Amino acid sequence: MNDYPIILAHGIARFDFLLEYLVQNSKLFNLKLGDIVDGLSYFKGIAQLLRRHGFDTEHSSVAFADGVKKRSEDLQDDVELFLNVKGKQKAHIIAHSMGGLDARLMIVNNKNGIADRVASLTTIGTPHNGTYLADYWLEKGGDEVITAVEKCIRLNGFEDLTTKACNEFNTASEKTEADNNVVYQTYETKEQKKFVFFPLQGAWQKIFDKQGDNDGLVPVSSQRWKDQLVGDNQTKDIHHHDFQMDADHLNQVGWWDPNQLLAHNHHIVLLPIEIAKYEKEIKDVYLRIAEGLKHLPA
Repeated sequence: MNDYPIILAHGIARFDFLLEYLVQNSKLFNLKLGDIVDGLSYFKGIAQLLRRHGFDTEHSSVAFADGVKKRSEDLQDDVELFLNVKGKQKAHIIAHSMGGLDARLMIVNNKNGIADRVASLTTIGTPHNGTYLADYWLEKGGDEVITAVEKCIRLNGFEDLTTKACNEFNTASEKTEADNNVVYQTYETKEQKKFVFFPLQGAWQKIFDKQGDNDGLVPVSSQRWKDQLVGDNQTKDIHHHDFQMDADHLNQVGWWDPNQLLAHNHHIVLLPIEIAKYEKEIKDVYLRIAEGLKHLPA
């Protein structure tokens, strides 16, 4: 698996959508974005780091907050295009949050034999078993919000993150996922409430009360998915890994947030140095993941 390229699959409501627009229209705006783009992307500086270490790496670009079905189709378009351009037979996918569900559905649907073109799927902070936050939001009228704004932008992807929707998908997909040749592994993190990014602290509490330790959006139990997949032809282990450092949902993709001042007793004068140090620790996790992909069972 040494020479397979890596595709970074982003989660729902990616916060760098404006940057992506500028990149796509850089000639129109006469911009020279270069590596600064990667430093401001959803996976902050991670693709650039992996490339410097010899890993052929690209970002996915799927629907902003549409359902998993549409996002999985978009992801397949990206995977096929990337592999065809590079002349490679397979790719590794490293997916964050909902990106892991997109990749799983893409593989399960297996359109054009795409399952045979994915060597492995590594998920980070993915709500495999759903999140109570989505349940709560829809219970409190979130579906009305979706209906109200869907003429402007599709938000129905949040419905696919409920515990009910994810458990139904898991049940329907288990045999297919067990019997394919894709290696599955998960990385999970948690963070204490007082260190979680301020806008996520309310969500952290709601999830903690129902599902325990979490990263501000997804409980650890859901990030871990399950231990084994049982199919008609084989039983497959899912490889679980700890992120090796506490991190909230934003930190997982390389972003420092102000509450890290509290978490690590940073001094405001040394803030730029401390930010760089913290973000390097996150990026090093991705580098270890990439190095580990070389040694996954074929």
